[in-house]
Formats: sequence, C-alpha cells, structure tokens
Amino acid sequence: MEQLQFEYPAGAPAGRRVLVGVVGSGDLEVLVEPGSAGTTVIDVTTSVDGYGKVWDAQLARVFKAGPRAAMRIRIHDFGATPGVVGMRLAEAFEALDASADDNSKEQP
Repeated sequence: MEQLQFEYPAGAPAGRRVLVGVVGSGDLEVLVEPGSAGTTVIDVTTSVDGYGKVWDAQLARVFKAGPRAAMRIRIHDFGATPGVVGMRLAEAFEALDASADDNSKEQP
C-alpha cells in the first residue's frame, strides 16, 4: 500500500462534496471536497507500490488545461488503470460543474 500526495494551482473553492466510483477490483473511489482557495491537494492511496510517476503523469495531464476549483481530492485505488482514473475524475468534475450550473440558475 502506497500513499502519494500531489498539489496543483486552483481557483476558488469547489461548491460541494462529490463521491464517485467504488473501491473494488480494477476500480477506484474519488472523494472531492471543497479545498483552500488557490490549491488543489490530491491524496492517493494505492494498492500498487512504485507507481508514483504514473500517477504524477496522469494527474498532470488532467490538470494541465488550467486551474479548476480548489479541491481536496482523496483517491482510493484498487489497481485501476490510467483510463479509469481519468474517467472517474471527469465524472467527479462533471458532477461539480452540474451543481455549479444548478446553483447559478437558482440565483436571480
């Protein structure tokens, strides 16, 4: 079991908490919570030791497009492939974006 941590620049804190995925064979769970303004912190707990560079490359690809909302992301991995990682993060970001859109529609 390996614990990894990554940080990326971010904007204002995310608006809510989101949970996607499950911890199980070949899958992973992603928990997103609002973070401190200016920084996204990602904690990865993985069952595969020695994959820090793979995680770094995958997450850098996800966050290279520019800052997102400030988040605290916890990823619990059970041997997921990079494709599953990308899919779960996209799913979490989509849920956050949808909640932001819903909130903006409620505002006059």
